[in-house]
Amino acid sequence: MSFSIGRTAAGLAALAVALCARPAVATEGGGSVYPFGAENYLTGALPPPGFYALFYGEAYFARKLVGNDGQDVTPPGFRLNANALVSRLVWVTPQKVLGGDFLLSLIVPMVNLHVEAAGRSQTKTGLGDITLSPGIGWHFGPNLHVIGAFDFFAPTGSYNKNDLANIGRNYWAFGPVYAASWVDPHGINADVKLGYLFNQINHATGYTSGNELYADYSLGWAATPQWVLGVGGYVTVQTTDDKDDRQTVSGNRHRAFAIGPSIKYASSKGWFVTAKWQHEMAVRNGAQGHAFWIRAVFPL
Repeated sequence: MSFSIGRTAAGLAALAVALCARPAVATEGGGSVYPFGAENYLTGALPPPGFYALFYGEAYFARKLVGNDGQDVTPPGFRLNANALVSRLVWVTPQKVLGGDFLLSLIVPMVNLHVEAAGRSQTKTGLGDITLSPGIGWHFGPNLHVIGAFDFFAPTGSYNKNDLANIGRNYWAFGPVYAASWVDPHGINADVKLGYLFNQINHATGYTSGNELYADYSLGWAATPQWVLGVGGYVTVQTTDDKDDRQTVSGNRHRAFAIGPSIKYASSKGWFVTAKWQHEMAVRNGAQGHAFWIRAVFPL
């Protein structure tokens, strides 16, 4: 379960590079439909049947582009800033499937994006790429919780192949998701969301981004039953080459690792908030920057 911001912004970096040098970023524009690092504590813990509203906020900025061998390929005056407010509706149905609770999730992002490079600049604000996800959640005792889902990313965000800034990716993508949470109000809390993306062709450019493996993670300690303190971030690796007009583009696969402090507060009234700051490192063929995430979950 995901939504298409964050790395969408990072992907625009490739267009900036193209203004003054050979593109040195992976996937089309170096981006992804999935916002790496978006999830945090309780990502695999499905609540009881009912409707839930989730709100995500992200502020991402980057001033550096990294090439295939780790070299700095940043063009003059490069700046990338993305801010997003994302609404997500989750319906946990009373229907049982394979012993678990069936769910549906709809994610709608609103994105503000600003890109500067080589004397050009552009700002866009609007609807990003929407995500629809059916899934099943299981509970294995009070501590271990698991969700299996399938994400469908729709190209609803604005896109123009000649623009410097594009909110949407202009292609469909889909893939399986597995999330697990270990929850202990008096001890260790650990979460992982593992996903794989099958990217489809962008018909405006004839380009197909390679498939991507990613994992969001968090690890913390419950200082009190309400507060969890720890770290979180993501890992991503592009597993197949891009294709340009169906010809393989080799030697430019994206990968990255991010880590930073993470926190969760859970109210006795059923809502909770998570927040984290993550620093990207070990980047290849993409933008390297920082992101602040906040997520709030409310029962309806």
